[in-house]
Amino acid sequence: MNLLKSNVGNIDRLIRIIVGLLLVGNVFMGLQNPIGWIGLVLIVTGLFGTCPAYSIFNINTKSIKEKVGLG
Repeated sequence: MNLLKSNVGNIDRLIRIIVGLLLVGNVFMGLQNPIGWIGLVLIVTGLFGTCPAYSIFNINTKSIKEKVGLG
């Protein structure tokens, strides 16, 4: 099990980054709670394309083309 292996597909990455930005943005708009840290984690995992939790549970959201290197 390699925790740093890329296992997050492009669509999953995009969703993580968007939701992460929304959660972090809420911290600046008045919701002063720890939810921004979850958003930060989503942004980082989306940018790097790897999710340690996915590695632990052997989940890979990459498409076949992405796994081969075509997508």
